[in-house]
Amino acid sequence: MAQLPSTAFDPSAPLHERLKRVIPPPEWAVFEEDVEAILALKRRRNAVVLAHNYQTPEIFHGVADIVGDSLLLAREATKVDAEVIVLAGVYFMAETAKLLNPEKTVLIPDLAAGCSLAQSITANDVRLMRERHPGVPVVAYVNTSVAVKAESDICCTSGNARAIVESLGTDHVIMLPDEYLARNVAAQTKVRITAWKGHCEVHERFSAEDVRTLRDNHPGVTVLAHPECPPEVVAEADFAGSTAAMADFVGQERPPRVVLLTECSMSDNVAVLYPDIEFIRPCNLCPHMKRITLKNIRHALETNAHEVTIDPAMADRARRSVERMLTL
Repeated sequence: MAQLPSTAFDPSAPLHERLKRVIPPPEWAVFEEDVEAILALKRRRNAVVLAHNYQTPEIFHGVADIVGDSLLLAREATKVDAEVIVLAGVYFMAETAKLLNPEKTVLIPDLAAGCSLAQSITANDVRLMRERHPGVPVVAYVNTSVAVKAESDICCTSGNARAIVESLGTDHVIMLPDEYLARNVAAQTKVRITAWKGHCEVHERFSAEDVRTLRDNHPGVTVLAHPECPPEVVAEADFAGSTAAMADFVGQERPPRVVLLTECSMSDNVAVLYPDIEFIRPCNLCPHMKRITLKNIRHALETNAHEVTIDPAMADRARRSVERMLTL
């Protein structure tokens, strides 16, 4: 299983001691009962919690077994030795976990945990794009519904998008639904990319002016941007990459002062590992990620709410797109 680095905490210390850098004792008192209940329920039900990097620290550090970006969660979902998977993230991630684990029970604690990107495109939209560009392969970002994945040739994440595009051996691809990710990839490759007009409601709010203001207000700051940000933001940044790539950059380069242009909790979760680094936090919250809480994770394990099911015929087609990505 993917775990936090062994240097993050003293594994022999009680959980609240290991987490005190990110969760002060008064806050821990609010969370402790649910954390202990979830840990017990996981043991009893042979369950694991997969948590995206945007989950709040009490989930990310307190109850998750596997943490990471969407690519890592997709890969690790195929390796879990558990009967039940609780996806602490958004619905398309739970669908992907179910695609890769059709015999396991996959739970999403809140059915309303959606994604502006996934909601920006339908399976019919993909079919229309194919009609307009006959013979052009379709690359679907993992931030899409299972129905869209089923209409696509291959999936990608922000961490492997360029490699996926170039692996197809063609001079033109359709890439959807994130326009900014597509434009940022297009700037790095000779492959012509036709993009959809979807945007992430967290990352589209960052601007180039924001970056310049951050530099003015925090001299010497290193700016890391997610590739779902507008291209002009990526151009102003010192580094652009997936959430996993940003975390790796911080760990390897150890900038004294850094800002992560992505969802708020990402900075909180990385900062706990590097107390010597100053994290500047321009906070854009994802309202969908924040629908996942300790209480509804506990409720999911207690009641099997809410089990993810996928039509088998659609699942077979969508699974091929995801598995094709994972083999590259």
